[in-house]
Amino acid sequence: MKSVEILCFGEPLYEFNQQSGNNFLAGHGGDVSNCAIAAARFGATVEMLAYLGDDQFADSFIKLWQQENVRTEAVSKIAEGETGVYFISHDKDGHHFSYRRKNSAASNVDADDISEELIASAGILHVSGISQAISSSASRAVTRAIEIANSTDTLVSYDTNLRLQLWSLDQARKTIHTSTKNCHIVLPSIDDARQLTSLSHPDEIVDFYLNQGCAVVALTMGEKGVVIATENKREVLPSFNIEAVDTTAAGDIFDGAFLANYAKNKDPFISARFANAAAALSTMRFGAVSSIPTKQEIKSFCDKNRSDRFG
Repeated sequence: MKSVEILCFGEPLYEFNQQSGNNFLAGHGGDVSNCAIAAARFGATVEMLAYLGDDQFADSFIKLWQQENVRTEAVSKIAEGETGVYFISHDKDGHHFSYRRKNSAASNVDADDISEELIASAGILHVSGISQAISSSASRAVTRAIEIANSTDTLVSYDTNLRLQLWSLDQARKTIHTSTKNCHIVLPSIDDARQLTSLSHPDEIVDFYLNQGCAVVALTMGEKGVVIATENKREVLPSFNIEAVDTTAAGDIFDGAFLANYAKNKDPFISARFANAAAALSTMRFGAVSSIPTKQEIKSFCDKNRSDRFG
């Protein structure tokens, strides 16, 4: 019997998001942390596996996760490293990120730090390409977590989250392709997938991941919607007609919404419809965590916009 539905393993980052001029709103980010909070807000039992510095940012994260009903027993504070931070600025070309994460506590984790008992306790392990890109040791830790999951009947969810500021495309391809071959669910964006696979058409990309052995592929395509596919079925979910103000963390919120539903109903198509709406609604607000809608807000949003059905 699994004690938690979703275990999220990754790098938390404290956020400073530009609002106007030189005014920045402090908050919390990091792709896997955003996913964990979203999944918990949507009703899943969620635990965070993370390494933080022994600093005020770490205390703020732990307080936030506990407020959001994300379990923190597997969160460690490391005196030798710091909690990473990042800044978001906005202009006519979109949003831009500046990171301060070198030698962070999260980047110092290694394979020996991963608990087999913890990974085995989860129904789903969620990880991302960013966590493998921040350092060689962190990459080994993610690989070890995936190996344990595959040997203990824990499903693996993987968001490619390609960040070429952190590693070369060749290295990213090698590492991410190896990882996705061992995943049950893969959650790439169309931009990431085109660079990683050298393929262009969404169906070709979906087939690439299905042929690797992934059971579920959810390919997010921004304004063109989402392709959700299994070996026997695929659907294209159209996007919503909205005015987005900040797309920060929309993909992470999609992941959390999808996994929260999938953990309970094991229906990827219902889960993707819910996640598609959650991500769209989040782009109408600023921030990572602050933009995560409630389940009731998503239902109301869908009732207003169209008749999507979800669990």
